[in-house]
Amino acid sequence: MIDDRSFQALLAWTSPGYPVGGFTYSHGLETEVDAGRVRDVQSATDYVEAVISRGGAWVDAVLFRHVWEAAGDIAELDQLSEFAAAFRGSSETALEARQMGLSFLSVTRKAWPHPMLDAFAERTADRPVAHVTAGALACALHGLPLRLSLAAWLHGTAANLISAAVRLVPLGQTDGQIAIERLTGPIERVVSRALVTELDDLGTAAPLVELASLTHETLYTRLFRS
Repeated sequence: MIDDRSFQALLAWTSPGYPVGGFTYSHGLETEVDAGRVRDVQSATDYVEAVISRGGAWVDAVLFRHVWEAAGDIAELDQLSEFAAAFRGSSETALEARQMGLSFLSVTRKAWPHPMLDAFAERTADRPVAHVTAGALACALHGLPLRLSLAAWLHGTAANLISAAVRLVPLGQTDGQIAIERLTGPIERVVSRALVTELDDLGTAAPLVELASLTHETLYTRLFRS
């Protein structure tokens, strides 16, 4: 069971409107729009599905589960935090994960405080923290169930990228919602896989997404930071 207050916290944390700066990142999507490969609702959906099913968000899904489970083990939690902060294929996606992580940690400690969240922030004050680490830890500490939290986290990731596509392609607001609905099945499957995937088996299989992110660094003009 989940109480109303915790559920509202989860809705806030996974909303694209949570003030962590997510709206400034596209995870390489801007490159694909610039190249004409993402140009409509289907191609935008395909790109986001690649990110969540075999790209950076897949990595985050597996890490989310392990961080959530390690919330009470300081040594394991800190080791996972370092691992998560390093597990990115480009400098821009590393910036994306780390900047949003530190922002999430700062905002959440003030709005939804917990002593163990404060202790974690103090221990990692001189090190980068990935967004997924801060989010999974907050969910665990506030008693949110793992599967529901992970599904919400992936939905938030997908919604943020679709929001970027709405602005970049551009897509209409209705097409944006159609894309999000089409991603519900893939998100459900990713959650199920992530819950049984060990860290030794973790990896990505989305080279075009990684190349899009690397190429984004050299775009002549750009709206997003990744």
